[in-house]
Amino acid sequence: MNPSSSSVSLEGQPPDDELTEDWHFLTAEFNGTQQLEESREDEDAEEVEDRGRLRSKLVSAWNSVKYGWSLKQKSKFSRSSPVIMLGKSYELKDQGDREHFRRSFTTLLWLTYRRGFPPLSGGSLTTDSGWGCVLRTGQMLLAQGLLLHLMPPGWTWCASQRVSKDDSDLQVSSTGRGLYLKEEEEKKSRRHSLDSNLNRPMEATHRRVVTWFLDRPAAPFGIHMLVELGKSSGKKAGDWYGPSIAAHILRKAVAASADVPNLVVYVAQDCTIYLEDVKRLCERPPPQCWKSVIVLVPVRLGGQDLNPSYITCVKRLLTLQSCIGIIGGKPKHSLFFVGFQDDHLLHLDPHYCRPTVDTTKQNFPLESFHCKYPRKMSFSRMDPSCTIGFYAKGQKDFEAMCSAVNEVLTTSAEMYPMFIFVDGASQEEEESCRTSSNDITYIQRNAEHRHVVTSNSMDEFVLL
Repeated sequence: MNPSSSSVSLEGQPPDDELTEDWHFLTAEFNGTQQLEESREDEDAEEVEDRGRLRSKLVSAWNSVKYGWSLKQKSKFSRSSPVIMLGKSYELKDQGDREHFRRSFTTLLWLTYRRGFPPLSGGSLTTDSGWGCVLRTGQMLLAQGLLLHLMPPGWTWCASQRVSKDDSDLQVSSTGRGLYLKEEEEKKSRRHSLDSNLNRPMEATHRRVVTWFLDRPAAPFGIHMLVELGKSSGKKAGDWYGPSIAAHILRKAVAASADVPNLVVYVAQDCTIYLEDVKRLCERPPPQCWKSVIVLVPVRLGGQDLNPSYITCVKRLLTLQSCIGIIGGKPKHSLFFVGFQDDHLLHLDPHYCRPTVDTTKQNFPLESFHCKYPRKMSFSRMDPSCTIGFYAKGQKDFEAMCSAVNEVLTTSAEMYPMFIFVDGASQEEEESCRTSSNDITYIQRNAEHRHVVTSNSMDEFVLL
């Protein structure tokens, strides 16, 4: 995302400073002095590999056309209005707040299209360009929950490399003219060096979290694992994944991973969070101990367009510290929303195709996993089909989250609430409990909610 006012880039393209030759994926070194004698079998294998690579490129190009692209332009931020991002407010007219916002935004993990990774299961695709944006935004939503789960409050990431004086981390406009915020190189260098020493243990954890999302079959939350888990929903590599299906894939991925045993994911059913279901999922011995939980709520906020009555509600949800973001965007053009300023949503865009990072290096570069340039999009352009995420560290945090979210839902929307909380368990859970061999007593649902009939929550959305 080049900040230059004279440059734009197409979706599916990396920023100008990261452009590489799209047609070369091999990184193996070739010694020109060495004579290689290849057999006919090796030549045939190479020809088959080339055909598969060409097919992957053509499929990627077709998906880019099929799902659309648009011109990328810079975003301007006003100094007269605060920026709200994941429960925190930043006054951009204040230099300290500007720096705090810049560092907080840069800390968010930015997961984009990649190319040149090992072929995905069931085909020869080596890129998710054009079709994997919902999975990428789902990864970013989960990554934010993991950072809150594993890092101390207030932790921010700082690049080890010095930032070029030509880079502009934030563009602020007060009278229509752009004002680029720049800092003294010497101060920034000293701060980066100090932060690197102080945050060394946290940086190791940060790097480990990044590896969980790498584009390789063994990564617990990588594109290979998510595509594999999506097969049970009838999806395969190259298909369009809706926000609801992405939520269930993330739930399965966390449940199948041994890397975060004290974290679970709960997906709301038909815009309903069943508190007893969450309790069963989070409880661990002794009973007063709870696992941390990420709550994902798939919703559809209107018909073809976002219902205006829900805009205020979306804004207020993003002001909650328990909110970890929203998977949404434009139709078949998913973005990861993390905040807003006035009538514009702040987001991370996965539609930049970068080469796969070589993870064989001990200190592989992390810069491509963090975005320096925040972008905005009007609320009016938001696709009403989305998934909202929340995180609670423990039982008290979950109860506080429910109270805060419920207050927003009951006071913000003029129409029916975006989603609701229900004491008791869903019908599906009750039926599974009756057939379970475990000798456990469960709380039944309240009588006033017995009329609720849950349908297949794997549908793309639930219309309110």
